[in-house]
Amino acid sequence: MLRRPSLLSTFLSAAKPSLLNQVAYGLSFLEAFSTTTFLKPAEGGILSKARTPSINFVLGGPGVGKGTQCARIAERYGFTHLSVGDLLRNEISSNTEYGEMILETITKGKIVSSEVTVKLLKRTIESNETDRFLIDGFPRSEENRVAYEQIIGIEPGVVLFFDCDEEEMLKRVLHRNQGRIDDNIDTTMERLKVFEAYTLPVIKYYTEKGKLYKINAIGTEDEIFERVRPIFSSLHTP
Repeated sequence: MLRRPSLLSTFLSAAKPSLLNQVAYGLSFLEAFSTTTFLKPAEGGILSKARTPSINFVLGGPGVGKGTQCARIAERYGFTHLSVGDLLRNEISSNTEYGEMILETITKGKIVSSEVTVKLLKRTIESNETDRFLIDGFPRSEENRVAYEQIIGIEPGVVLFFDCDEEEMLKRVLHRNQGRIDDNIDTTMERLKVFEAYTLPVIKYYTEKGKLYKINAIGTEDEIFERVRPIFSSLHTP
């Protein structure tokens, strides 16, 4: 069983900025799981809204408790909670043009095409009557982030990062018994590898922009929410 702490936790708590730069650039040799032909900057955008929506991102590894905390944040502070994982799974169950490709990708623990993911988000945001969104599980890679900026282009207000060691994440996934197709040990181990490799540059990017809030995700649901609550109490009081 895994005994080492999360690599992200180690880097964020101990590494100097220069080391983070080396690690982020060192990841460039990794082969991307999908290829996206990016659109020109500012193409598209959320055009049907009366005003620019407030969009906030929530990051963290599999089983870290993002969904549970997002539901509580959304209820307390009036956000619409959008789970990227749920959007993708809904696309599969609806037998859409993307469904088969998405199914094959996520069962391998890999990342769905950024263009597909962002277009699903854009469609959902545009069709929603509210204008305050909490997006759970996005962006998972630099490719996700760049596609979002080029297709939607709204700067996130807050980026939450729920930090948890790998052993705890694995234990939570394998014991949550939600019937999800990706809740098995092989897929979860692959998802952990993908998370470690591809999310570090995203964490670094939003840290440098002063958007990132790192939350200790060990503890009870109430304890973790108490760590999150002051952020939205000060920034997003309805």
